[in-house]
Amino acid sequence: MSLLVWLTSAFIFLFSQALVSWSIQELHVSQEIIEKISAAGQLMNCSAPVDVLFLFDGSYSIGKGSFERSKYLAIKLCDALDINPGKVRVGAIQFSNTPHLEFPLDAYFTKQEIKDKLRKIVFKGGRTETGLALKYILRKGFSGGRNSSIPQILIILTDGRSQGNVAVPAKQLKERGIAVFAVGVSFPRWEELQALASEPAEWHILFAEDADDASNGLYTTLTEFAVCSAAFPGCGAESHSCERKTLERVKEFVGNYFCWKGSKSNNAVRTSLCPFYNWRNTFIKYPSRCYRTTCPAPKLSLECSVDLLFLVDSSSSTTLEGFLRYKAFLKRFIQAVWSRGSPGNVGVAQYSNDVKMAAGIGDHQDALSLVKAVDSMQFRGGSTFTGKALRYVTQHGFKSGPVFADTPDDLPRVVVLLTDSNAQDSVAEAAKYSRGQDVFLIGIGSESLKAELDNITGNPKWTLIYSSPQDLFNKITELQRKICSIDSQGCPSQSMDLVFALDSSASVGRNNFVQLKTFVSSLSLQFDINRDVTQVGLVVFGKRPHTTFGLDTHVTSSDLHEAISQAPFVGGSASVGSSLLHIYDDLMTVQKGARPGVKKIVVVVTSGAGVEDAVVPAQQLRNNDVSLLVIGMEQVHASSLLKIAGSHNNLLRIPSYEELKNNEELILERICDEAKKPANLCKPNPCMNDGVCVSGNGSYLCRCQGWVGPHCENRIQRSDMSQMHPAMVHAPQNRRGWRQLSRSLQHSKRQIPETH
Repeated sequence: MSLLVWLTSAFIFLFSQALVSWSIQELHVSQEIIEKISAAGQLMNCSAPVDVLFLFDGSYSIGKGSFERSKYLAIKLCDALDINPGKVRVGAIQFSNTPHLEFPLDAYFTKQEIKDKLRKIVFKGGRTETGLALKYILRKGFSGGRNSSIPQILIILTDGRSQGNVAVPAKQLKERGIAVFAVGVSFPRWEELQALASEPAEWHILFAEDADDASNGLYTTLTEFAVCSAAFPGCGAESHSCERKTLERVKEFVGNYFCWKGSKSNNAVRTSLCPFYNWRNTFIKYPSRCYRTTCPAPKLSLECSVDLLFLVDSSSSTTLEGFLRYKAFLKRFIQAVWSRGSPGNVGVAQYSNDVKMAAGIGDHQDALSLVKAVDSMQFRGGSTFTGKALRYVTQHGFKSGPVFADTPDDLPRVVVLLTDSNAQDSVAEAAKYSRGQDVFLIGIGSESLKAELDNITGNPKWTLIYSSPQDLFNKITELQRKICSIDSQGCPSQSMDLVFALDSSASVGRNNFVQLKTFVSSLSLQFDINRDVTQVGLVVFGKRPHTTFGLDTHVTSSDLHEAISQAPFVGGSASVGSSLLHIYDDLMTVQKGARPGVKKIVVVVTSGAGVEDAVVPAQQLRNNDVSLLVIGMEQVHASSLLKIAGSHNNLLRIPSYEELKNNEELILERICDEAKKPANLCKPNPCMNDGVCVSGNGSYLCRCQGWVGPHCENRIQRSDMSQMHPAMVHAPQNRRGWRQLSRSLQHSKRQIPETH
């Protein structure tokens, strides 16, 4: 009998390899619905106190290959569970001749630990004693589980070909309140799975070969029966007609043939017609209902003109699982936002030791062919040379397409980096090089990589952090917005010297001042912070002003963000006029980091108190080509602020501090309008020590009296009087020029002697 069982199992295994494309479970729905079910399955997450016990069939009837697929599904289901001591706990048992506890529910409390332990479970082989395994659980319970108030879920992964009774122990388990899911493996016997599963069985029977569908089915049942929280907004469970199949040996009548029946005498043979049968393997169909969650596809479109290149990490540190997750994300993103006629171009590359282009920029004009290109990418392993990859795609990843009269050939170039491992080369220098070549960098990774990704992108605004594999897929809409904000920005990459003056008086209050700092920090992230593009300074004021930091103090967004958070609350009364005078004298000067020929903007946020002395200093700023934007908070009198702002267009009234974040785009637009205006090279006066600035032909010179240097910064000695001459300074026309000028000014500041 055992030989027959072995031969049958061997035949089924070999036959299954030939029929790998045949569907053992088939949903009678459109391909669009199948894709929605699969996509929703990748987004599921159950965050609730639940004890989950996996029961693996490790018998010879399913074989080692199907056992490995059972493990893969269990690992996939763990992705949909919020595993931690207070939420979901997981344990595992393997059975064949006898049950064996692989690990109890209180052994491991992180998702990665559970998944690593599941991968290491070794196939045992033997008989399919499912009934004994169920009795073991009845006797021992959920080893390491919590009290009876915590829901218990038993997930049985088996082919349903047990060699004993399962109905009675399964019924006893369900009577104890344990929810039982029966997951079919290989060619399962569905009648036995029906007996194992909780009622209604249609909700509790799954199929292991389609992991995304099984994840969706498990999550759908858990949410429908209120074990886990509801699905995402717009998502819902739907009933679909489905058909399950299995492979069975069927006795088939062939016909009646003459056969020997023996004889009563020695010289006669008795014959008769005897029935003959063949045993044939055939598919048995079981019509059923399948309940799955579907989510509406994001109504997105890449309605922006960019050259977009996805750079995917396929190094050993990211692992095969991480690489496949990024491929799934890419396909989902392309299907959601890409359509024929989209104004931009998309390409895909992968990297480890080297870079391999899977799809060149503009090579594919429709989503289907682009998805096929992504599908063709193979995991490569190797080192994580992110810096090398960034340099390569900057130099070779973007190519000029055919130039048509109505098609711009200077689209913004964007690289979206997807990585889950730290770079093993000098990525900071490579990223700086890419940004210097006007390539915008967007980084996507896990929380552990945030610091490195912020360094790569140059601005936390361009970093996307996901907390779990499911959360990655939630970032599609946010990524689309970031990509298209690059196309429409224009201002954040424009050079300006920007100073914020924040009212820190008692009329604002400590709590509201914290909101002001949050607003400034958020708004600053919209700009490219460095000495070549945007410099930001911060002044807080009560009765007296205080410079938190000057224009040239912080040259990265992360440093700027940290410095803003440290700005002190002053309290007391307010004097807006004193703060404006302080900004003009102490911040808008060359020696304090202001750059000649760069537009200068002051944004004042005030409660309306202490504005009486501000009219004259405000006019002095405007007379020196410094733009002034005034933001009045709450019930402030517009008439007094209008005199400071100079025009209605430069005055904004915000009804509450909470509303600042909702007006961020409007404020950014006003700042950008001012930044695009031409700047006067000689205003504010870049010449120190009463030097006179004279401009002409894109340059200026400082006429000095008693001083020398490009900005009259060095006192002339009596012996050098004959060498006095004005110095011509050309306004820098590019970023490199600003860097050179900045170094010159820093050197000059060190040489200025103290005067008494």
